[in-house]
Amino acid sequence: MPRIDLNCDMGESFGRWSLGDDLGMMPYLTSVNVATGYHAGDPPTIRRTVTAAVEQGLALGAHLAFPDLMGFGRRRMTVSPEDLEDYCLYQLGALDAFVRSAGGRMAHVKPHGALYVMASEDPALAAAVARAVAKTDPSLPLMLLNRSTADAVAAEGVTLVPEAFPDLHYDGSGRLVIEPVKRAWVPELVALRAVRMVLEKKVEAEDGTQLDVDAVSLCLHGDAPNAVETAAAVHRALTEHGIETVPLARLEVTS
Repeated sequence: MPRIDLNCDMGESFGRWSLGDDLGMMPYLTSVNVATGYHAGDPPTIRRTVTAAVEQGLALGAHLAFPDLMGFGRRRMTVSPEDLEDYCLYQLGALDAFVRSAGGRMAHVKPHGALYVMASEDPALAAAVARAVAKTDPSLPLMLLNRSTADAVAAEGVTLVPEAFPDLHYDGSGRLVIEPVKRAWVPELVALRAVRMVLEKKVEAEDGTQLDVDAVSLCLHGDAPNAVETAAAVHRALTEHGIETVPLARLEVTS
């Protein structure tokens, strides 16, 4: 039976500003990536999200970002690898404290937005994130778009896990087309793309190019207007096609 991790970015509310239906998403997922305060998320939001995820038995990951609340972490920043390592270590420590207090354990790490894109392309930035992970817990896998920076991550003693995005477009060269504000996609289309990513290891780019997909995990975005409906459709389609959704810890992951 084919197996895949199904993850979602969440915990991205802040103060009186609410984003996404995290509780509504959780029944369809195996892993969650919790914002750690740099692009979104404040301590009460982190606590609520972590507590709910632990209660539902979901794998918990730290969703690290550039310090960019105003831009929701989706703006590129010029940051030295040394500073980036400190930024990541700070955020990892914050989430780990909440996870431990809820009786859980961190299971993975995933950068957010611009940091995700840049660390997937730049070995120096990927290594900086990996060093922070290694100092926290080297057994934690690091999610990135592909294996382009896998050697740099492995040199720090960390395993890179490639993922794919059924609810985002790719350009013809395989780069993600980031939506500044996540828009609604047709749930059935996202579901079909998810199934094809697992069974055929392919996805159609925005220009029609057929791209190879190398993914251990699929990501859905909880900030889409119809995120819960889309997650339900994806989970249902995967199940109907005999694909089991399981957290990363139950999958064979190699660099």
